[in-house]
Amino acid sequence: MLKKIIVGWIAFKILLLAGFWTLAFNGWGPFAASSAAPTATPTPVVDESIDRETSDPYTGNLERFDRDDRAEKLQIGKVMDLLKIAEGSRVADIGAGSGWFSVIASDRVGSGGKVFAVDISEESVKFINERAAREKRTNIETVLSKPQDPLLEGKDIEAVLILNTYHEIAQPVTFLRNLRKSLKKEALVGIIDRDGTGGNHGVAKETVVSEASRAGFALKEEHDFVKADRMDYFLIFAVADGK
Repeated sequence: MLKKIIVGWIAFKILLLAGFWTLAFNGWGPFAASSAAPTATPTPVVDESIDRETSDPYTGNLERFDRDDRAEKLQIGKVMDLLKIAEGSRVADIGAGSGWFSVIASDRVGSGGKVFAVDISEESVKFINERAAREKRTNIETVLSKPQDPLLEGKDIEAVLILNTYHEIAQPVTFLRNLRKSLKKEALVGIIDRDGTGGNHGVAKETVVSEASRAGFALKEEHDFVKADRMDYFLIFAVADGK
């Protein structure tokens, strides 16, 4: 009788052990293998710093920009043609100052277009607002921007002109990356500046091209017709493929 009890107990233990192994292999409860959490792909760190000086923003008399011969010397009509600014275009004038270019672009784009006059100076924004109201230019909208952001996201910009201002932008790579958020697919960005070190109200065009590339832009065209002395250059960028 004792022998039967022992044999039965052993058989029970074997069945119990087999049951546990079956549950373990099927991933039950405490036997379930802990699935490793998916490893998140690290976000690439983009170095947006620059190793050069920048110029202090202009704070003088804004009316000095409205010289009678300025449009002719800069060949501003040709500049707008190359940036494909036409009737109905949405344009950003970055570093708008007195609104000199904003007014010219306002005439070109007409009532169906829009010109965003962007500046970090409250004085400039106030000056342009008063000028637009006085001249009844309802297609000009001012934007008080930040040193690192033009604050144009969602504006569907088709053409940008940064006229003699790039050397004053304190965080140019960050600024251009934020500018990209506002651009339509085929938008063009024009930069007119003069050769310099960054701190002397000019910046080398090679520096501009390098910083723009880091921000996701590709150089499309380069011109030197904007000044007779050839000291000023005119660069045209578009968002690089895949950006």
